[in-house]
Amino acid sequence: MKRVLITGGASGLGAALAARFAARGDRVLVTDLNEPAALPGGAAFQRLDITSEADWAAALDRVRQEYGGLDVLVNNAGIAAGGRIDLLSAEHWQRVLSVNVLGAVHGCRTFTPLFKKQGSGHVVNVASAAGLMHPPAMSSYSASKAAVVALSETLRHELGPWGVDVSVVCPTFFRTNLAASMSGDDPMMEQAATKLIDKAPLGADEIAARVLRDVDARRFLILPDRPARAAYWAKRFARRLYDRRMIATGAKIRRGELDGGAR
Repeated sequence: MKRVLITGGASGLGAALAARFAARGDRVLVTDLNEPAALPGGAAFQRLDITSEADWAAALDRVRQEYGGLDVLVNNAGIAAGGRIDLLSAEHWQRVLSVNVLGAVHGCRTFTPLFKKQGSGHVVNVASAAGLMHPPAMSSYSASKAAVVALSETLRHELGPWGVDVSVVCPTFFRTNLAASMSGDDPMMEQAATKLIDKAPLGADEIAARVLRDVDARRFLILPDRPARAAYWAKRFARRLYDRRMIATGAKIRRGELDGGAR
């Protein structure tokens, strides 16, 4: 039985992961800004604003007192973002980086001393395929998720000598409520992203099952869907083809052709 804390666990991938962990008997602490309508059997809830160091400290205190430690920290909470660079405000960038990057940083900073003391633990940071491949009109989201990938790789090397594992999850579009968090700076691109999310072949539960399998296998880079794997290998081994496709996508955006424009 593992002790697990999941941020953004009230809906979407976080809720699906919480259900998967709980179903096999793990002790799960679901955290979010709002309490979910229902919790998986055996799970508990704590309100957590991932941008608040005080909220993180309270979560750490509860984990120590009630669970006696932690085995898996899932930094899942985040917000969607998209838009052309000239339409994104400074406030947009600050919000995206504060939530998507510093939210994960706060979680890692909070629980690293506990993991080091235990000599064990597993940090699972949920990034995105956009952190590895960088499509046009997604600058803020790609930058924030690339930072999460870099953070994860750094911590893998830094914390490994203490027996702490690190994984980073990089899916492409899957059906979830993530689009609801978009800011509205570039409605055209946000509409395109919403369509891609709604039409995605996989849902959050299917992604969660694949993530859990790879976390159990202690895999570092988790690419839970076929498009993510295809894009990753194309960028590595067919870079010219990859670049031509991205530039062509940029041209489509200029012409206002939205189908596939956010890919």
